[in-house]
Amino acid sequence: MAVLGVPQAASSPPPPMTTVDIPAEVAEQPDPHLSAVPRTKAERARIAAVIRPTTDFTRAEEYEVRPGGAATTMKQVNRDIFSQSSANMPFESELDFKVGNGLFRKIWVSSPSSTRASDGLGPLFNARSCQSCHIKDGRGHPPAGEDDDRVSIFLRLSVPPRTDELKAAIAAHLLTVVPEPSYGGQLQDLAVQGVPAEGRMEIGYREMAVALSDGEMASLRVPTYSIDDPGYGPLDPEVMLSPRVAPAMIGLGLLEAVPARDILANADPNDADGDGISGRPNFAFSPEFQRVMLGRFGWKAGTPTVRQQSADAFAGDMGISNVLHPAGYGECTEAQMACRDAPDGADADDRDGFEIDGPGLDLVTFYSRNLAVPARRDADDPTVLRGKQVFNDTGCIACHTPKFVTARLTDRPEQSFQLIWPYSDLLLHDMGPGLADGRPEGAANGSEWRTAPLWGIGLTATVDEPAHFLHDGRARSLLEAVLWHGGEAEAQKQAVMTMPKPDRDALIRFLESL
Repeated sequence: MAVLGVPQAASSPPPPMTTVDIPAEVAEQPDPHLSAVPRTKAERARIAAVIRPTTDFTRAEEYEVRPGGAATTMKQVNRDIFSQSSANMPFESELDFKVGNGLFRKIWVSSPSSTRASDGLGPLFNARSCQSCHIKDGRGHPPAGEDDDRVSIFLRLSVPPRTDELKAAIAAHLLTVVPEPSYGGQLQDLAVQGVPAEGRMEIGYREMAVALSDGEMASLRVPTYSIDDPGYGPLDPEVMLSPRVAPAMIGLGLLEAVPARDILANADPNDADGDGISGRPNFAFSPEFQRVMLGRFGWKAGTPTVRQQSADAFAGDMGISNVLHPAGYGECTEAQMACRDAPDGADADDRDGFEIDGPGLDLVTFYSRNLAVPARRDADDPTVLRGKQVFNDTGCIACHTPKFVTARLTDRPEQSFQLIWPYSDLLLHDMGPGLADGRPEGAANGSEWRTAPLWGIGLTATVDEPAHFLHDGRARSLLEAVLWHGGEAEAQKQAVMTMPKPDRDALIRFLESL
């Protein structure tokens, strides 16, 4: 029996905030995670010229075939294309990448176990390895049927802040959400022996027909989410659900290396330029650096660094304790005492008292930072170039910013001073009621999402077929993903729906080339 059914956009999301207060430590101080050399005035002018959008669609731009700069992998396209290391990685770093890959793929087991280096799973968990969610280092997917697993998709859970103290903490970016009191921040549908799982996510779909120009029709899947068999009593009556598929892992280190100031320069919370696009930054407290930082990662940009993203996933998805999440019982709440009392895998003698020690977390972080972006295909194909012009002329680049230049770094040669093409501004945008989850996260309200980077998107099906897109995998094609756009992107969606079919086909062909 479903105890909670939440169709998308069932609740009215709050209106977008029209102002943004940038914390002083973000606006005025250097990025603490980057050992960056300050840019000269001449460099800033040079960068501004390089990242200016093109107006020539007769040929590919210089360096466009290398979207990850010198880190771009030029290896043959196959199912392993998202698992390649930065092409400019020094030889002496290859071992760290391979060991990090091993930890990323490791299957964790419950405690106590004779395999002490791999025990500590759970007690509640969503997956037994990082690779289980990020399939071949690509994106996850919703279950294909009733018998398919739900390993690479899960439900975020939270409740509204109900006290002045919690409201103040969120306003100050010290918290991004208030976890559900009994179930925590996400629904974990698996558990070790002797501990009840939290429940089972159920997904239902209905089809919605969409008429396009030239007699073409499309069909969109409208999802509904619910929780069956809750293991720890009723959920809070005001609980908010948000489904999330695991995103692709490529290019994370390059996105992390973009100076915060460059990202903030594209923010336009009051739509001062009148183009209908109001990109806003998200911010989050970093336990690693003990300060508020710009959010870059996650579907709502709620996490500031790759290391924190890795640590959060170890704790939340697998119940693996680490230096940023020291509790051996993972996400178990005070309402889940059987979970808290279960054995854990912390061993003070060989793992710093954590289930994955500091060096292990650093190796996974290094691996995650250096999963290379694949080279572009067919960048100078006439149809692709026409699609690129349609993409630009339609206004898609207002959110999907084509280019950045990363900081000049002293300790990360792979990411240092690279011209990159992520096609994302890493800012929040109101995507309208169709995609709204009604669940705020930090500065993001219930209808806002971070602009998804598009690099590598055309290889999604190559890595894990069939392809699924958007935050919950509802879109079965790139066209469906475009047709779900609304809010700030409503005008662009309408333009795609009404443009001549050859232009629409060229646009999709361009996206497939990324």
